[in-house]
Amino acid sequence: MAPTGQPLAADFDAFVRTRTPALLRSAYLLTGDQHLAEDLVQSALGLTHRAWRRLHAEGNAEAYVRKTMYHLQVSRWRRRRVAEAFPGELPDRAGAGPDHAEHTALRLSLRSALSRLTAKQRAVVVLRFFDDLTEAQAAEVLGVSVGTVKSQTAKALERLRILAPELAGAGVNGDAR
Repeated sequence: MAPTGQPLAADFDAFVRTRTPALLRSAYLLTGDQHLAEDLVQSALGLTHRAWRRLHAEGNAEAYVRKTMYHLQVSRWRRRRVAEAFPGELPDRAGAGPDHAEHTALRLSLRSALSRLTAKQRAVVVLRFFDDLTEAQAAEVLGVSVGTVKSQTAKALERLRILAPELAGAGVNGDAR
């Protein structure tokens, strides 16, 4: 490999190490299944690796991998054309406090409500409120206008208020696992 290839490979390895946990959280929220989330991240990182030289030069690898994850998941949803079902058990959380049961109930409610949103609404909610992207960043990832992000966010939040009124003011954090 040429000398310039080694620093690129090292940069990609560092990107994978530092960004994979956040990507897995986002993928989990998109898929509702830990194994599917891992597959989604692996597929997206594989495509990102192929384009790494260009992405590294442009400095937009994060947006590219998230956009790739979203598009791969939308393709899976379209192929399946069936309602998604979430697994019945949640992974244990180390160090859970005394209100663990309440938090678990809220997370289950959130996951159930997210599963009933449209693909685009779910993606907007995940990007905006779990990944903390701005409207402009979410629009770039999804390949839509900022206005579309705003309208889909409003529709998604209204639907979530109807589907899971118990979440209002609950302070549910971004880790829906």
